[in-house]
Amino acid sequence: MHVLILGGTAEARRLAGLLSGLPGVRTTSSLAGRVAAPRMPPGEVRVGGFGGAEGMAVWLREQRVDALIDATHPFAGTISFHAARAAADTHVPLLALRRPGWVAGPGDDWHPVGSLEEAATALPALGNRIFLTTGRMGLAAFAGLTEQWFLVRSVDPPEAPCPPRMEVLLARGPFTPEGERELIARHRVDVLVTKDSGGEATAPKLAAARAAGVPVVVVRRPPVPAGVHVVTTPDEAAAWVRAAA
Repeated sequence: MHVLILGGTAEARRLAGLLSGLPGVRTTSSLAGRVAAPRMPPGEVRVGGFGGAEGMAVWLREQRVDALIDATHPFAGTISFHAARAAADTHVPLLALRRPGWVAGPGDDWHPVGSLEEAATALPALGNRIFLTTGRMGLAAFAGLTEQWFLVRSVDPPEAPCPPRMEVLLARGPFTPEGERELIARHRVDVLVTKDSGGEATAPKLAAARAAGVPVVVVRRPPVPAGVHVVTTPDEAAAWVRAAA
């Protein structure tokens, strides 16, 4: 049984590890190639795009894929819709693995928005020293904000266009609550911007913002394509594969 995992997340790597020990199961993890030095999962790995839904369908047929698991980042929306279309065209079973989103708790001052552009529009009314943790992609949405100062944290250096007043912090999670609190205090951050990625690796920034009384602009995640079955843990995804094998 050949399983293709659309990966790049910690959950995808964990799933690849779970499946690598199953007899009769071959796994291939597909990475987009947007990170210069990705953490490699167990099993076979391919790097790069497919050429849209049509290209993915061709790959599924040529490689005789029996099951497709979309374990990409919750905000990698385009690839998810390509996967849904390719799976439908090739009649390959499709499962989506999505970590649960974050939920605001007592003391949180969250401002949900639908896009990075909406986040940029909301910032002038909230503060002037912005901790931007949405990654290196999409910084163009904030490039027109000339009065605000940005601390931009990403794994790889961002590319223009970027905010004119910006400091870049290259770092990869997981992060600690103590480190996030120190970072917010040292840079006098008064607004945090994040995507609702979910998971524990980058969640400490939310607790640090709560403790510091800093408002958080949260970009809502895009929906999973209609009709796709969703699980929230690698163990559930592995059980789905075992049931189909």
